[in-house]
Amino acid sequence: MKMNGARALLESLKNEGVDMVFGYPGGVVLKLYDEVYKMNFPNILTGHEQGAVHAADGYARASGKVGVVFATSGPGAANLITGIATANMDSIPLVCITGQVANPAIGKDSFQEVDVYGITTPITKHNYLVKDPNELPRVVKEAFFIARTGRPGPVSIDIAADVFNTEIDFEYPEEVNLRGYDGKNPVNAAEIDEVVKAVEKSERPLIFIGGGVTSSDTSEIMRSIVNRLGCPSTSTLMGLGCLDADTDGYLGFAGMHGSYGSNMAIQNCDLLICIGMRFSDRVTGRVKDFAPNAKIIHFELDPAEVNKNVQVDLKVLGDLRESLPIFLDKLDKSTTDFAEKFSAWKDESIAKGNEHVFSWTEDGDKIKPGALISKISDICDDNTIAVTDVGQHQMWAAQFFKAHNPRQFLTSGGLGTMGFGLPAAMGAKVACPDKNVVLFTGDGSIMMNIQELATIADHDIDIKIVIVHNFILGMVGQWQRLFYNHHYSASELKCKRDFVKIANAMGIRAYKLTKAEELTTELPEILFSKGAAVIDVFVPQEENVLPMVPGGKRLDQMILGNS
Repeated sequence: MKMNGARALLESLKNEGVDMVFGYPGGVVLKLYDEVYKMNFPNILTGHEQGAVHAADGYARASGKVGVVFATSGPGAANLITGIATANMDSIPLVCITGQVANPAIGKDSFQEVDVYGITTPITKHNYLVKDPNELPRVVKEAFFIARTGRPGPVSIDIAADVFNTEIDFEYPEEVNLRGYDGKNPVNAAEIDEVVKAVEKSERPLIFIGGGVTSSDTSEIMRSIVNRLGCPSTSTLMGLGCLDADTDGYLGFAGMHGSYGSNMAIQNCDLLICIGMRFSDRVTGRVKDFAPNAKIIHFELDPAEVNKNVQVDLKVLGDLRESLPIFLDKLDKSTTDFAEKFSAWKDESIAKGNEHVFSWTEDGDKIKPGALISKISDICDDNTIAVTDVGQHQMWAAQFFKAHNPRQFLTSGGLGTMGFGLPAAMGAKVACPDKNVVLFTGDGSIMMNIQELATIADHDIDIKIVIVHNFILGMVGQWQRLFYNHHYSASELKCKRDFVKIANAMGIRAYKLTKAEELTTELPEILFSKGAAVIDVFVPQEENVLPMVPGGKRLDQMILGNS
């Protein structure tokens, strides 16, 4: 069938099941957007390209599908970079489609030309520069295959402007043939036999769950393994929700601001079974003293992650969708009564964790962040997706919001991108319209992409936006308090902005909460109401996120105390 490149691109996206694109038009993609108009292709115009890419990211995290974003050349494409890097660090499948100047103008410093291919090479799983319109259907097919298979990640497709206008004989390929990559990650069952032997010999095993369990959709089999072993468990920030927060023996998330119970169990276990995680520095603390008494096992799809940060004793390479069922089957065939064997260790770990639980100290009528987020967690049901920005509020949300299901807690883990939350929450709601979406953000983070309030209003996207408002860049301020003698250099936000008025001006209802009693008298009604709402909640400026493992310290060298 004859059609121009722009139409061919959209037909290719339809073949991949794309039901929403986020983006922002510009000169070199006008032909593409003209075909969007003619086909009535579903798309959302955001207020900024960074908002578009984070929205596509939130869409992907909430749904498990590939998120798609459009941008024009030059500054439009460059504005995607932070969002692409965010997705890359957290292994989120995106296809980022940008317009490039026309073929004759490439490489000549033409108006609104940047080397998208070169810029995105370090932060994508793969990228393309399409100069031949006949290659476009194949490239799109490959891009989606690469983005969603194996370890997911973002793929960039930069398309010369004249490609959109050139007619081709459109035929969408049925198969992908990539030299050196077939998307398959076979498992060696013999490696799992060694793991089972190690489990049978251990006395104090701990299961450590990472974001790979989410991206592989293996949380159900993971829960069966935890139940079969009956040992304590923990997770990374990205692994929240893979186990129900109320699972017996689940100690909470581990790391710099993780639970006392989790961090102590890591330091005291004799076998650490790590599944779909990459041993981030925020998880390990001082690497040479991480899990010092343990044999470490690593279930991992990406060979590059094995022994990169932490030396492991046993590895199981391959897709968790293959390795975990084999692991469970072999555990079921073992004659060891694991639950009985590990019950004392589990009880000990739970008791240790109970010595220092996530908590806060009441202070008159002031609203404490822990109280705020705990209240929201209690009000919300399992049909709620919690999204966070980055900073203190992110860690409080991880500590106090109970995630019972995978893809229920969405956050920028690896890159720690302020400004991620608002557009990501928007994307999550678009992906899952039947779910409630609550965003936890700060008075610093919300300003990074606050223009998306207008997008939310324009499209009637029902999310509740909770601003944990402490008049400071919270995590920066905490470090300045603890390690820089209270020198609040360029971190205080003693400004005149009024988030209620800003939200109202953009078409969104807004409320200001300043007293603890309002968490009971006002908050529930707002959360249950229909339509988007901003809830600006004033909290004390000098509130710390605790526990905290200072940089360069062991996991058991936590700063404790009530948060």
